[in-house]
Amino acid sequence: MPPLPRRGRGAAVNPPNRYERFHLEPDPAALDDDERRHVPTQLFRDTSRTILARNGSPDIPFTWGLNPYRGCEHGCVYCYARPSHEHLGFSAGLDFESRIVVKPDAPRLLAETFRKPSWEPAVVSMSGNTDAYQPVERRLTITRGCLEVFARHRNPVAIVTKNALVLRDRDLLQELAAHDAVHVYVSLTSLRDDLAGAMEPRASRPAARLKAVAGLAEAGVPVGVFLAPLVPGLTDEEVPALLQAAADHGARTAHYQLLRLPGPVEGLFEEWLRRTYPDRAEAVLNRLRALRGGPLNDARFGHRMRGSGPWAAVLDRLFKTNRARLGLDGSLPPLSTAHFRRLAGGQIGLFD
Repeated sequence: MPPLPRRGRGAAVNPPNRYERFHLEPDPAALDDDERRHVPTQLFRDTSRTILARNGSPDIPFTWGLNPYRGCEHGCVYCYARPSHEHLGFSAGLDFESRIVVKPDAPRLLAETFRKPSWEPAVVSMSGNTDAYQPVERRLTITRGCLEVFARHRNPVAIVTKNALVLRDRDLLQELAAHDAVHVYVSLTSLRDDLAGAMEPRASRPAARLKAVAGLAEAGVPVGVFLAPLVPGLTDEEVPALLQAAADHGARTAHYQLLRLPGPVEGLFEEWLRRTYPDRAEAVLNRLRALRGGPLNDARFGHRMRGSGPWAAVLDRLFKTNRARLGLDGSLPPLSTAHFRRLAGGQIGLFD
């Protein structure tokens, strides 16, 4: 029995976890269509004793990352973070977007880190793996709690999100911006509601993301956009329009990343593509193979973000030409650690 699309979910299946010996596969014949289509979200508490993770990838421009959530309810079918859920004993498929591990202690752990004499002020990236502004954040406010800590200590933070919920925290982002301590990037993939809704089912729709860009720009928060990921043969044709919309809404700069499909994401994306856009599936896959030198994925550092070959050069030229035309080829103001303050017990001193 073929998999049915799931309501509000990007993946339709739960592929086996590569690190587990056994895999439970429910019998679809024992479920009615509504049960097969509906997958409830479950929350699990993370009891980690540390909150910052060190990045060792040479093509990712930050040393420290903070992820308030593991797994992501946005359900983006292409998400490169899906394999990380396998390390928790879950599947990279439906589990990744329906079994969310939350870190309610994140603000406290972050404050403890900043108070330690051993902490050397440095930029921390939020959403380096999963989105810090996914739907459950509206209720749990863990990300906002972390931003309060960043603002108190004036430690710089860089945020990437595809959720307009980021506007909720513009007060804290303004405070950080006053000390050159924040960058926000909004991720854009398409201006089409139907495509975005199918590919990123629980993320904000394109108009809402652009509204977030405009709201942050009006508040004086340094904001740019990531066209991430660009899907060859499906969304790359929108590059000029996406950059025009970003410029019209106040973005200061723009960057892009090519679709990458590590591990089980390759199969999940291909199943989604053939089910959702059967008329374009072969063209998309063939274009991706051309960009990856034959296979659908190339995990090599320095290649995985951009691809290689003639098509990669064409895509890069298309992006850079339009970015320069719209004045989006500059950089956001540099982040600074000069204003960092180590607060004993989290309190602000008389002369701070």
